[in-house]
Amino acid sequence: MMKFWRENVYAAGVLLIFRVYLGWQWMTAGIHKLTGGFDATGYLKGAVAKPVMDKATNELVYPTFTGFLEHFALPNAKIFNIVIPIGETLVGLGLILGALTTAAAFFGLLMNFMFLFAGTISTNPWMVLIGTIVLAGGINAGKFGVDYYLLPLLRKLFHKKDNKNDGADAGKGINTPAHI
Repeated sequence: MMKFWRENVYAAGVLLIFRVYLGWQWMTAGIHKLTGGFDATGYLKGAVAKPVMDKATNELVYPTFTGFLEHFALPNAKIFNIVIPIGETLVGLGLILGALTTAAAFFGLLMNFMFLFAGTISTNPWMVLIGTIVLAGGINAGKFGVDYYLLPLLRKLFHKKDNKNDGADAGKGINTPAHI
């Protein structure tokens, strides 16, 4: 099944639909926050005051995340007021354009899980499901997008140092990786 999502051209078409839908959700949320005077302070205070609790034992379900919110995120809310909207917008653009698609899907999932750990349900489970499918598609998710052109350029750029000795080592018994 994973081979289908990672290599099939029809799967790439389905992933295109998924990533554009998901990207639109992220981008519109980010732009709304950028233009609407977003302030995370109230949300962070609410998440600390009413954390996710186990109903049977009345204990915190995510004590480390609650500690993170209380001792790091809340004192640095001004930074989060900038990072969250910009992050949402960039994740959305990456998914819509198919540019660094797997990275955009990963960071979108990361943000979704942070919202879930804080107790926000909303559309996050749906976005986690679609984001996981896009992430599982890997490079194939960006086949119909900027990644089709960008990823070969990045591979060439990052493997440039390795390619300098290709001719010098030929015939000397030194094995070079086949993927270069």
